[in-house]
Amino acid sequence: MTRASAPKSRQPNGASSIYLGKDSRWHGRVTVGVKDDGTPDRRHVSRKTRAEVTKIVRELERQRDKGAVRKAGQSWTVETWLTHWVENIAAVHVSENTIDGYRVAVYHHLIPGLGAHRLEKLEAEHLERFYKKMQETGSAAGTAHQTHRTMRTALNEAVRRGHLTRNPATIAKAPRLEEDEVEPYSVEEVQRLLAEAGKHRNTARWVIALALGLRQGEVLGMQWTDVDFELGVIRVRRGRLRPRYQHGCGDRCGRKPGFCPQKVNIRRETKNVKSRAGQRPIGVPDELMDLLRQHKEDQARERALARDLWTEKGYVFTSPIGEPLNPNTDFHKWKDLLKSAEVRDGRLHDARHTAATVLLILGVSDAVVDAIMGWEPGKSARMRRRYQHLTSRVLKDTADKIGGLLWGVDSTQVSGGVVPDADRSPVPAEMMLHVARLGERRVPFLHREHADEVVAQWSEDWPDRTAEVEEWDRGRWERNGPSGARAVRDRMPERAVVFYARALFLTTGERESTTLPEQWAVPAWEFETDAYTSYPSVWRTVRLHGEGQEVEANARGTDKEAVEGAFAEACAQAVNRAQNPGKYGDTDDW
Repeated sequence: MTRASAPKSRQPNGASSIYLGKDSRWHGRVTVGVKDDGTPDRRHVSRKTRAEVTKIVRELERQRDKGAVRKAGQSWTVETWLTHWVENIAAVHVSENTIDGYRVAVYHHLIPGLGAHRLEKLEAEHLERFYKKMQETGSAAGTAHQTHRTMRTALNEAVRRGHLTRNPATIAKAPRLEEDEVEPYSVEEVQRLLAEAGKHRNTARWVIALALGLRQGEVLGMQWTDVDFELGVIRVRRGRLRPRYQHGCGDRCGRKPGFCPQKVNIRRETKNVKSRAGQRPIGVPDELMDLLRQHKEDQARERALARDLWTEKGYVFTSPIGEPLNPNTDFHKWKDLLKSAEVRDGRLHDARHTAATVLLILGVSDAVVDAIMGWEPGKSARMRRRYQHLTSRVLKDTADKIGGLLWGVDSTQVSGGVVPDADRSPVPAEMMLHVARLGERRVPFLHREHADEVVAQWSEDWPDRTAEVEEWDRGRWERNGPSGARAVRDRMPERAVVFYARALFLTTGERESTTLPEQWAVPAWEFETDAYTSYPSVWRTVRLHGEGQEVEANARGTDKEAVEGAFAEACAQAVNRAQNPGKYGDTDDW
């Protein structure tokens, strides 16, 4: 056998090879595994020099031995992977509300900002620069943080499936998120909200939120079968989902699906609450149960009035034709309630914080609080820290206990009203209230100087009315004080001069002559909720009951010029409303 005809040596099956090709470039081939069809997964690299190819081949072999070689197949970009993940993987396994959040992060933020990157080339620095840019262009830190969590979840799945060897989102620093401190509503603010809620439809909906702390979805998903009037219990079982609409007109209206006149909801109305702890019975105060009974009677009257338009689905809180309430509409009703009650603005979820804090003030045990709020045992301590806020009353009680321990004051004497000095009042000073009696109104204060100052100013504003300070035992006040005024003030209330303007217009649009003044001003304190406002100006128009069906225009506020301008706008609308009742929904049976 000649040398030329000797067989060439060959590498064993599966071994790497390096050779010089006919193109004068060096090539390397490395077997890293098996493809889905069972054939060897053999990777190819090419470089100008043998040293370069050798280096890459040895690196591929190391990755193969560690099991860190990216899976063969489709070459993903960030856009194609996120789209595939959110629509084909996540959508099948997470709840409707969760997938809505994922889709917002993917389609509104991640794909426009990072979609062109090759998936395997994406680096932590790309993500960090993107989060910074989001916040510089107006996105909130919470939005950037939610986007980061979505990216991390999506890339974790890419790693699990072998499309990535590591997740850059776990390396990237998440946007700094400083959680805003929530200030729960005070007892007085809650009383004002409940008083205003009594003037609106579905009053019990807001009482449940503020008294029991139920989540929005839990309240809107509640059905009459969940209310046990005999036991005085509400059973939380399901939550309302946000509707998702598609066109019912064949996409001919030119509007977004949610505004299509023939829109169709393609999402189920409710889902079961997400945890075993969330499915819970809650004891309900008798007053709230009475309110629910009244609400059921009101709903029966609405059902009779709607006749064939009513859709019976068994929900406690419904639209005027029996449909479950839309969460977005419910949110705007909350905002309207805050404004009409002249209570500071806040999230609907702040009502839940308020209820949790009330339970803390009442000294309810942690186990009972967890059951009422629907917190899982493993997470309950963290949730209590988040939702229960240390109010001034809690801090004062704690300070008293520390004082008793360090300086020997017997707390039982304080709580029982026993004082060694016979010349002193039988009620301890900290249990006394200073009540400003202002005409027929009584306002309790924690500090005497605040009551004195309010009485002095009231006497100056209204010299012909009663104004004096009364001393009340706190227990007596809480038992016998005027309803709606039991909240004790620990600060000086705000006072403002409020300007008013009012006019009536006949159905012809002409201004009606009256003997009443058209513009006036009065001083008002913030506890006079029917007269006080902190707004520079607000205005409205309303059609009055009676034969004439006149339209009233009124405005009020703390800025005289602003009120005059607002009054002019109100009058212009009142004329238009008087002449065009149908435009404003003022029907003949109004």
